[in-house]
Amino acid sequence: MNNRFDGKVVIVTGGGSGIGAAAALRFAAEGATVVIAGRTKSTLDQVAAQAPGRIEVRVTDLAEENAATELVDEVARAHGRLDVLVNNAGAVLPGRAEDTDNELWRRIMAIDLDAVFFGSRAAIPHLRTTKGSIVNVSSVSGLGGDPAAVGYNAAKGAVANLTRGMAQDHGREGVRVNAVAPSLTETEMTVPFRAIPGVAEAFAQRIPMRRAATAEEVGDVIVFLAGPDARFVNGVVLPVDGGLTAGSGQPEIAPPAA
Repeated sequence: MNNRFDGKVVIVTGGGSGIGAAAALRFAAEGATVVIAGRTKSTLDQVAAQAPGRIEVRVTDLAEENAATELVDEVARAHGRLDVLVNNAGAVLPGRAEDTDNELWRRIMAIDLDAVFFGSRAAIPHLRTTKGSIVNVSSVSGLGGDPAAVGYNAAKGAVANLTRGMAQDHGREGVRVNAVAPSLTETEMTVPFRAIPGVAEAFAQRIPMRRAATAEEVGDVIVFLAGPDARFVNGVVLPVDGGLTAGSGQPEIAPPAA
């Protein structure tokens, strides 16, 4: 493991589990000072205890208005710089349009979209100074629609296009903005979905690699996009999906028997 992030300061939201924890541990292993944020101190502390480097913990509810802004500003003040913001915090809250009331809609948008916008807006002045980058966590659900998940689809689709728009605005300033779009990933958040009979098998049939991603596989791509090897990558929403979005969705047609 090299030290590509020596002297760098990285914030990872939703860093107490899953993709966020995997990315945070990889950043720390590569020399960064990492700040992980989330609502549950015990899970954040567990991640920090595993770190091969320096991980700090901040307890905050990123669904609260401007919590992401306050997090970014506090970390930048404390460390005198900010090099990478990973907007990973999110939640899958299912529902069709007619089943999604105003309260549920606003909660989905607060967690999955507003926190990304507020955090990014606060981070950009600091990243302009350090020529840093933002990596957002969208989803394949932001690239196409899923049944009974209109709020999640809408929020993750907005994250994808927010990424592209900010990349257009700030690339000239040396600030890169990219996103990953994972498919089903083996994390704590997806346990309830993967436990539904037949769901894991159905996903495996649709994904050409015939399995879900691991959190580490997605976290490694986040670290790549934030790092110097991706220095000319900007405005990309990169599917990390085992080939799911490479297909047309049509079934395999067997050739006629000889």
